[in-house]
Amino acid sequence: MKSHSRFASSCSLMLVLGLACGLLVGGWLANGQLSPTFYDETCPYASCIIRQVIKQSMQSDPRIGASLIRLHFHDCFVNGCDGSILLDDSPNIESEKEAAANKNSARGFDVVDTIKGRLESICPSTVSCADILTNAAQQSVSLAGGPSWSNLLGRRDSTTANKTLVNINIPSPFDTLGGLKSKFTNVGLNGNTDLVALSGAHTFGRAQCLTFNGRLYNFNNTGVPDPTLNTTYLQRLRQICPQGGNASVIANLELTTPDAFDNNYFSNLLSNQGLLQSDQELFSTTGADTVAIVNHFSANQSAFFESFVKSMIRMGNLSVLTGTHGEIRLNCREVNANSATADSILVSLI
Repeated sequence: MKSHSRFASSCSLMLVLGLACGLLVGGWLANGQLSPTFYDETCPYASCIIRQVIKQSMQSDPRIGASLIRLHFHDCFVNGCDGSILLDDSPNIESEKEAAANKNSARGFDVVDTIKGRLESICPSTVSCADILTNAAQQSVSLAGGPSWSNLLGRRDSTTANKTLVNINIPSPFDTLGGLKSKFTNVGLNGNTDLVALSGAHTFGRAQCLTFNGRLYNFNNTGVPDPTLNTTYLQRLRQICPQGGNASVIANLELTTPDAFDNNYFSNLLSNQGLLQSDQELFSTTGADTVAIVNHFSANQSAFFESFVKSMIRMGNLSVLTGTHGEIRLNCREVNANSATADSILVSLI
């Protein structure tokens, strides 16, 4: 406990100095029982603890920030932001982790476990796994040089998962613009600014060859590469992902600053150097309303950051559980009814 007391004191100092926890960019939205001050009394160091764990993880895994924001995205698009993506298989749970859109690609669960373990040791049964994902996404963006904002907090965790809905709702790297728009509007987001702004999260992170190698050799079964793909970039990608090679090899989602959160993603789209088909569709679909937004964000990083924050807050408020709905899981991997061993599991993560 002494080590946690020292950390709490250190975190308190960082809060006073305003160095560790992200401050709001713009105003916040009121939504039910969610509040940016939800943990101020019950767990005032929560945000700092989350930030420190992610910062430590980034030292050995520069991809982790992008992976954590992806977890939040994939969580919110399936029955809302309720932490359901974190649940493992059990007799009563068919895990969303095993759905095709997540299996062998969703990552960062161990970091969430570490965060939860530290929070449980300081603020037992207080911070939900859903709020951990929401805050971790914001901290990951901030640590990579992107904007900071205050999250609305107070989500509770689901006691169910929905594996079937994952592959229906989660945007695919092979989706056309029409498909992307439908998936966004189906969950309550808009198919223009929200779509383009949130796609901008691909300004950092990696993707496996299997998510884009069809564009390199046999686009839509035509026997030729995707005609929207820059030819120089095509050759570069073919070196990373040779035909018949290892489909799990990874490539940077963004060419120039792959670990930084900036607007270079949009500049790449203008030169036909979007890695995924779903990326390039935003700019290369003739007559699409997304083209002007891509141009605007490419020319104005501040405009992208402002829109990204608004869209992240909007996404983070999708179908949340609050009040007496759901629970505060003791172990993010299982519902409390199955958590007889949760204490021993969490102790090992601290």
